[in-house]
Amino acid sequence: MSGYDWTLMYVMHGALRRELEHLAKVTAREDDDPRRLLAAAAGWELFKLSLHAHHTAEDEALWPVLRESLTGRDDLALLDAMEAEHAAVDPLVEAIDTGAEPVGELVDALATALTAHLAHEEKEALPLIDATLTAEQFQAFGQVHGRHVGPNAPRVLPWLLDGVDDATAAAALSVLPEPARAAFETQWRPAYRALERWPAS
Repeated sequence: MSGYDWTLMYVMHGALRRELEHLAKVTAREDDDPRRLLAAAAGWELFKLSLHAHHTAEDEALWPVLRESLTGRDDLALLDAMEAEHAAVDPLVEAIDTGAEPVGELVDALATALTAHLAHEEKEALPLIDATLTAEQFQAFGQVHGRHVGPNAPRVLPWLLDGVDDATAAAALSVLPEPARAAFETQWRPAYRALERWPAS
């Protein structure tokens, strides 16, 4: 089995990378308390919501399924690495909100860890998934991912598709029922565009 459509995976990864840049700019400011700024930043909240949904879906419906299929193979080391990389990211996100460490240092550590993880996943894990998962398992992962976004979809989807080309947006939205696609155009995206995601510099 090979060649699954990873459009949404790459769109999610691109959105996370995009927001890491905004996060770095906010926390580099010296004219205000960065934790106070982040506590009020819709962009930070959307980043956390989306990252949590994405990683939780992978932890529930991707890595365990692969592990079962790969029992006894050397590829299990890659799954161990994927799970360890997830486990390293979550405490950094929490510490940015509540920790005693300087926020700038934590954001640098988060950007380093998450960027490396996304690249590792794209280079090694996605080809392994292509070669291993059945179509039913791949579809089930997509459904679990959708459930974890769940009621936040009206906020997360416009965030996710911010800046992508029309063809990619159309492909991503094609999985939605028509009423949801209409709501995206008439309600969700306009509300997102009116949102100030990050504090003005």
